[in-house]
Amino acid sequence: MYYTTEGYLRNAFDNAYRPYAFRAASQEDYFRWKREFAAHLARLLGMGKMTLCTPEPQHKGTETLDGYTREKVILYTEPGIQMPLYVLKPANASGRMPVVIAPHGHVSNGKSAVCSIDKGDGRLRAAIDSHNYDYGVQLVKQGFLVFCPDARGFGERAEKFVQSEQNPLNGSCFHLNAMAVPLGMNVTGMWVWDLVRLLDWALTRDDADADRVSCAGLSGGGLQTLWFTALDDRVRSAVVSGYFYGYKQALLEQHNHCSCNYVPGLWECADMGDIGALIADRHVFIETGDADPLNGADGVGNVFPQVDTVRRAAKLLGNDGGVRHHVFNGPHKWCGEESIPWLKGRNGL
Repeated sequence: MYYTTEGYLRNAFDNAYRPYAFRAASQEDYFRWKREFAAHLARLLGMGKMTLCTPEPQHKGTETLDGYTREKVILYTEPGIQMPLYVLKPANASGRMPVVIAPHGHVSNGKSAVCSIDKGDGRLRAAIDSHNYDYGVQLVKQGFLVFCPDARGFGERAEKFVQSEQNPLNGSCFHLNAMAVPLGMNVTGMWVWDLVRLLDWALTRDDADADRVSCAGLSGGGLQTLWFTALDDRVRSAVVSGYFYGYKQALLEQHNHCSCNYVPGLWECADMGDIGALIADRHVFIETGDADPLNGADGVGNVFPQVDTVRRAAKLLGNDGGVRHHVFNGPHKWCGEESIPWLKGRNGL
């Protein structure tokens, strides 16, 4: 006989009032709600505990590849915190180009998967192929200036607990959260902070168009895309792939997922669709694989209500065409079949 707590926590989820759930009845209500909710989310992420600094970019060299160049840069995002990234630029490009920030998810060796860089033992190549993971390369070949960073805990930013040439796909989310949460911070907040600082620097470049900024990512990269775009209005369009569903089924009932998904205090104030509604005044494309096990027990049935929340917000704002949802036949992966043409159209390519 076991006397468990799971049922109690399911009931707690169901009974939470969620004061920041989207309930606006007018455009004035929407923008008031957006200001208040965004400020609350920034507090939950511990953004106020992080420290501004100058980026001091270090340029580590540029390679010429098939139709594009790949420049390595290292930035400071906080004092003592460095972010390695690749900048993918179309060959023979000139003038200011539309920007895409392309964060990675798990099983990626950080930016390597998004940039299709194989470490040589076959495991990373298998991950790239099975998840269609090289969307950074896909996007640069369509004319975007693409920024592909390592998130804290991955790739060249892996913590000592997982630093190993034998385990290049591992990440350090669990270890970072264990250290950060008691200090009032968390992995999601650190990721969002770093993307904001990356965009600050990217827009100082003479090849980046500040009026055409997008973000696109799969899985944990979809998490980063969702939160970053919700909290930074400079991002005008987003592609959230493999990461949009109701929290109860996808993360409470499937509670063995990575700890980066679990932001303290979040579920008692909002669901995922409410975060998405913060983007309803701009443009968001949501990709869902109909066989993605991360969707939850009801599959796409756990996705549609969250997308509907975003659509209700967009309709209120007269932006009905600002929300697209593509359900494709397949598992947990980047699709791109409709999202990349959509992103090109949004950015005049």
